[in-house]
Amino acid sequence: MYVLMSGEQVERTLKRMALQIWEENEDLENLLFVGIKTRGVPLARRIRDYLKGFSNVDVPLGELDITFYRDDLSLVSEAPKVKGSDLPYPVEGRDVLLFDDVLYTGRTVRAAMEQIFEFGRPRKIKLIVLIDRGWRELPIHADIVGKAITTTRNQIVKVMFPETDGVESERVVIVER
Repeated sequence: MYVLMSGEQVERTLKRMALQIWEENEDLENLLFVGIKTRGVPLARRIRDYLKGFSNVDVPLGELDITFYRDDLSLVSEAPKVKGSDLPYPVEGRDVLLFDDVLYTGRTVRAAMEQIFEFGRPRKIKLIVLIDRGWRELPIHADIVGKAITTTRNQIVKVMFPETDGVESERVVIVER
């Protein structure tokens, strides 16, 4: 196991990403943050909190469970665990910032966008990821990236948060498959 980012490095990166969102979005009131379960949600929550500290605007946050929108559902599990989506704010006409921890093939993002459109038609969707590890299978790119890295197909990039992984602080590790 190799530690790619320590808790301090993750925190610095998330603050930078929040500042970038603030800089690139004139109308923060029209934003809707949407985290892809599981680790896109704490990522979105932390960046939202930093953004609020910088701008004093509390951007609404929704959560997506894309389980039934995956094109590889039969390969993932015979009995997938569905956690449920929660989008308590209207999507129609909003600027949706979609959050995921790691961008890999692009299939998770495709599934998330498909689900978002069932809630309405946003004005635009931008993708925010902590780690872009390459190896895309679909023409999807992130608009804001915390860290872009080069990996092999045998490596797994794991973003760990206290609330999802029981660790003391955030970190990003790379393990061999």
